[in-house]
Amino acid sequence: MGCKIKGIALGSVLFLLLPEVCFAADDGDFQYWNTESVSWEANDNLKIKLEEEFRFGNDASTLYYQHSDLGVTYSGLATWLNIGLNYRQIFEESGTNWLSENRPHFNITFKQKFFDWALSNRARLEYRNREDKEDFFRYRNKFTLKTPFKFTKFVIQPYVADEIFYDFNVETLNRNRLYLGFTSRLFSRLKANISYLWQSSEKSDKWNDANVLGTKLEFSF
Repeated sequence: MGCKIKGIALGSVLFLLLPEVCFAADDGDFQYWNTESVSWEANDNLKIKLEEEFRFGNDASTLYYQHSDLGVTYSGLATWLNIGLNYRQIFEESGTNWLSENRPHFNITFKQKFFDWALSNRARLEYRNREDKEDFFRYRNKFTLKTPFKFTKFVIQPYVADEIFYDFNVETLNRNRLYLGFTSRLFSRLKANISYLWQSSEKSDKWNDANVLGTKLEFSF
């Protein structure tokens, strides 16, 4: 009887601990991503930006990802063009461990207006230096369409965006993100961005989806 009780107790402990030590997002998982950033205008054409992001999965109950990103953006070549160089450090949960990744990335953003609709297309090339896997390059392209409609004194402005991911190591498109959201100006130097993100990712010949609520605060100086 004593062994049986001990076995039940041990099984109960393992059952309670399992969600904490083995995070793996289920297909259709609801997640929450929170981002804060601070930017400085070094001069009329150069901006420096620091960003922190935290991602919670397993129905937004478990922190599984965090990154810090520092970059500079130059806009002096043309009014319709931004060029940026960034470095991102990432910590992500994998099984019982947190693994790090160093990810420098180069960005070119094209901007244009069409009948007051703001269009932008950001091309990003990133180098993924991961702790437990081989290094490789990845290309990301994000197209954003922002409506000309603005609501309330907080300048609420809806937008839609789509981003594709191409891994050069496997030579395939293996992720897509669709965004629906709006930006808002809370104060003269504080902006907010709230969005719903549908992410579809391919791994081992299987596509998994995630539904993400995203919130972002941007301070500028």
